[in-house]
Amino acid sequence: MTPPPRVKVGFLGAGLIATYHSKSLRVLAQGVEWAGVYDPDAERAHAFAEASGATVCASEEEVVDTCDAVYVCTWTSEHRRLVDMAAAAGRAVFCEKPLSTTLEGAWAMTDAVERAGVVNQVGLVLRSSPAFLMMRRLANDSLAGRLMSIVFRDDQYIPTQGMYRSAWRGEVDKAGAGTLIEHSIHDVDMLEWIAGPIASLSARTAEFHGINGIEDVCVATLAFETGAIASLTSVWHDLLARPSQRRVEMFNERAWAALEGDWFGPVRWSKQAGGDGFLEGDGLVTATRDLDPASGSPDAASIDAIRDGRVASPSFRDALRAHAIVDAIYRSAAAGGAPTAVSERAE
Repeated sequence: MTPPPRVKVGFLGAGLIATYHSKSLRVLAQGVEWAGVYDPDAERAHAFAEASGATVCASEEEVVDTCDAVYVCTWTSEHRRLVDMAAAAGRAVFCEKPLSTTLEGAWAMTDAVERAGVVNQVGLVLRSSPAFLMMRRLANDSLAGRLMSIVFRDDQYIPTQGMYRSAWRGEVDKAGAGTLIEHSIHDVDMLEWIAGPIASLSARTAEFHGINGIEDVCVATLAFETGAIASLTSVWHDLLARPSQRRVEMFNERAWAALEGDWFGPVRWSKQAGGDGFLEGDGLVTATRDLDPASGSPDAASIDAIRDGRVASPSFRDALRAHAIVDAIYRSAAAGGAPTAVSERAE
């Protein structure tokens, strides 16, 4: 069999998430060649290069010049500038979430990659999670009746410490805000992906760590166009034994389901029409394999899309909707929890 054409991948940023993507590409993708890497922290760039085989570059421009595709894994406020640079050079782009610190910035980045005609993908990876794929299947089972309610809790120790070592997440000019945009943008994406469009919402935020502009608690009540209602609680705490945990509980008219974790479950359910069920780990992967176009690897799917010149998923345009929901939550919280409509454009 003829091996697939190689795709040269460059990295802007060499921290924890860049290392994660590099390892994922090595294990799960075919035909990948590591090009350049640049990070303002030279020591971190050299460590990444030693582990991956990438070449340390003296500038971001040098990375872009030497690759076919760019992974943007920097702090959030730099994403727009670097995506613009990559798009102007005609390079495919994988950008970590969130795209931007603002909805306006996310729109500008989407316009840039679409105008340039480059393959683009964003790191909303939970769309490939076997656990969430199963929850989506259960929510939309016709025998379960209409979806009524979702209770979604997301907690993580504040990522300025521990294995994350992301001091920039405590700097509002780099992160934009806190736990909602930096972590729970995944969650609002999942909620609409499972339950359909959100019509309106109400939210409150708090800052227990005393970092102005970086909320560490966000609680939102979300009303869907179908009539279903959800609550989302997002918390950054100091329990280092809990780096990232999710629990989701869901009621349809004739079914109940619950998820623990965010990738391999377990997922439990009970149906009026079909009794109880339980899946986790490999069993969950097998049961949902036919539901995931990315076959469990968003990184490998991105490389395939780049090689084939086709649309990747989730794209920047897909991510815009999550940014619109996040923007509405922040607007509601700023108004003391006032009911707020989700608007596609910044208000």
